Amino acid sequence: MRGHVAQKGKRYYPVVFLGFDENGKRKYKWFEGHDSQRKAEKALVQHLNEVYSGTFVESRPERLGDYMRRWLDDKSAQIRPSTLRSYRWLVDGHIIPGLGDMVLSKLRPQHLQHFYTSLRSGEKPLSNRSIQFAHTLIHEALDRAVKWGLVSRNVADAVDAPRPDRSKGTTWTVEQTMTFLRDNKKQEPRYYVGFVLAIMTGMRKGEILALRWSDIDLENRVLQVNRTLTWIKGEAVFQEPKTDRSRRMVALPEDAVTALRSHRSTQAHEKLIMASEYADHDLVIARVDGRPVNTRTFDDAWYRSLERADVPKIRFHDLRHTHASLLLQQGVHPKIVSERLGHSNINITLDTYSHVLPGLQQKAADDFGQLLSEKKRSNLNSNHK
Repeated sequence: MRGHVAQKGKRYYPVVFLGFDENGKRKYKWFEGHDSQRKAEKALVQHLNEVYSGTFVESRPERLGDYMRRWLDDKSAQIRPSTLRSYRWLVDGHIIPGLGDMVLSKLRPQHLQHFYTSLRSGEKPLSNRSIQFAHTLIHEALDRAVKWGLVSRNVADAVDAPRPDRSKGTTWTVEQTMTFLRDNKKQEPRYYVGFVLAIMTGMRKGEILALRWSDIDLENRVLQVNRTLTWIKGEAVFQEPKTDRSRRMVALPEDAVTALRSHRSTQAHEKLIMASEYADHDLVIARVDGRPVNTRTFDDAWYRSLERADVPKIRFHDLRHTHASLLLQQGVHPKIVSERLGHSNINITLDTYSHVLPGLQQKAADDFGQLLSEKKRSNLNSNHK
């Protein structure tokens, strides 16, 4: 009998070779992981001694729920804390309750298909997008199970998750946007500039709350998106942007620069009043003592602002959609819009805002038709002469 220690993420697992099964395939037993290689090697010796002495008793077949927890523990070292929360919400709240008791090696495509169907019904049905995300997690976890020799094939390959619903988002017109800004200019002095940045740059909420004055060049009217803010267990955590393309430079319109200058002046006055009590993190949007603003506090200000203005009620994230839609309606090239939003590629922009494009297509056709008509009239006039 042979064994080795396998490292997955930050965990080390003793693995023992148990011979061959009835089909001639190698059988391996993975034991509980350890936080150091030395501990895993020590445990491996113990497990090998049990196998050699005949005292080893193979435990009950591994259940999908136990495996998913183990897979998620390893995965946690590779993903952002905010992403991990989404993974745990699906694994602990839906996948394990629905499939956790299934023996991993006995999982079949029909089990997954029935599970996805059940997620769409009940008191709190999941959206197609969430179900597809669950399918992605299961598929990735089973891929690793295949590599580890725990199952012979990935049964998720034979299952089609529902296609996600295309979310167009709700957007404001130019007039509605101007109404909102006018009605809130003096009502939310601490957060108004955040609303301005969302509308005029398309930045995400976390990017706005993490923005520092050192990221902004008011003279040249540009800012750099270098980080994002999220809250984990009541603590403010600054992280790298969502993707490589999310780290970007964004040009600022003059109105945004004016709002930023006014906001900086107000903030400077607060610093003088707070003196040594001010915790200066160089944040553009900060609490009165300079500390980061909680996302819920910012959201509350947003909802208050919506109530003041005679405009349709939309999500804060829809300001990002508003920015993109208004740019496209003005004829700005989708590549530029994609760069301002920090999309990983232009296809995401085109797919997300495809509902805006038909109108632009018609305008392009009309403009081209007008061009041909003018050319035709010009040629006719020349022939008459």
